[in-house]
Amino acid sequence: MSAKKIITTNKAPTPPKGLYSQAVVANGTVYCSGSVAIDPSTGKLIDGDVQAHTHQCIKNLTNVLEAAGTTVENVVKVNVFLSDMKDYAAMNEVYVQYWGDQKPCRTCVAAKQLPLGTDVEIECIAVLPDNVVRSKL
Repeated sequence: MSAKKIITTNKAPTPPKGLYSQAVVANGTVYCSGSVAIDPSTGKLIDGDVQAHTHQCIKNLTNVLEAAGTTVENVVKVNVFLSDMKDYAAMNEVYVQYWGDQKPCRTCVAAKQLPLGTDVEIECIAVLPDNVVRSKL
């Protein structure tokens, strides 16, 4: 059984100090915290609609996954939180651009309120490639 490893990158928004990690790797699995559409260089929510926000969320998650040694292609589970289910179709138009034929499992729910008053938050779980897992043993 491997110890957990905390993942941090400046290519994704910095979490509030002492509250959570961008991601944790344990036993060959990467658990990413929820991402909202914050520009890591400014620390501010980007302008735009749910589609622009979805792109930024997935871009942030991609950077965290890469810092952990994996990619979006290795994502096995995604949770999407929308502030309003009326944005479901628009979010999906962007979401499908990031995964090929082998889509991860997914849950999408409406949440009463999301951080910073945004319209979408996305979290995911990915596996490390076998060569990365072996090199860490």
